Amino acid sequence: MHGPVHHACFAPSSPYTVTMNVSACPRPIRLGVVRFLNTQPIIAGLDQCADVSLTEAVPSELIGLLERDVVDVALCSSIDYQRAVDPLVILPAPPLGCCGATRTVRLYSTRPFEDIKTVHCDIDSHTSVVLLQVLWQELHGCVVEVVPFDAGESQGQTQWPEAVLLIGDKVVSGAPSSDQYSYQVDLGEAWHELTGLPFLFAVWMARAEVDPMLARTATALLDRQFRYNQVHSEGLIARECRNRSWPMEMGRDYLARGMRYEFGPVQRQGLERFHALAAQHGLIDTFRSLEILSTSMGV
Repeated sequence: MHGPVHHACFAPSSPYTVTMNVSACPRPIRLGVVRFLNTQPIIAGLDQCADVSLTEAVPSELIGLLERDVVDVALCSSIDYQRAVDPLVILPAPPLGCCGATRTVRLYSTRPFEDIKTVHCDIDSHTSVVLLQVLWQELHGCVVEVVPFDAGESQGQTQWPEAVLLIGDKVVSGAPSSDQYSYQVDLGEAWHELTGLPFLFAVWMARAEVDPMLARTATALLDRQFRYNQVHSEGLIARECRNRSWPMEMGRDYLARGMRYEFGPVQRQGLERFHALAAQHGLIDTFRSLEILSTSMGV
């Protein structure tokens, strides 16, 4: 029978140690992560954990890594819970969410919103694309055609599409000039105005057959690393903004006001509403009720 294992995660800017005494997992926990600025409050320091291995990818690729058993747990686009081939379980670990404007999920258009027929959509995210389609049907009563758009390869170009959806750090570091687009909207803000609910762009998921002890250990580890990073947020923000050439005040405002990392009843309600609207508008083929991992365990 396995005894307790000691997990130690060190934040890069401090010798402070996050410790956990939990039942031993049979092998290191394989986490699929995104390296956007908005994920750093959750994952910064996890690369120093002896019993964790990290695999980096953009949000839209993580569901494939999870389905192919490349990772045990991944911060997947929230719509992929419905689109996955096999059933998944959601871990109540800190998600990527908002309750209003996100600052980094933005539609740019040269036309009035009700006249938009086609949108070139950032290929890095599945959820943002479906959210756009839901919002346009709910708010404007129209269906938009989605054209995949590799925004990473388009940074610095002078010719942009008439309507383009961008996500992540590139909204700040690689977006087109605001002079090009008379019409812009933050999708998180539009969702909140429509529903009054928060929105979850990405949540931690595992395959339904995951070892419950491994999933609970991962949940506890993510929660504790997040709480550690909150305590040391100024150093984290300074380092990450410097690495990304973001103004410090912008980074602080973004992580403190734009992003939300809670997973409670109201966040679950927002996620269920999003999935229900996606089903109502024919954007998903099947509908699954949310299965949330039970975290009752001795830690």
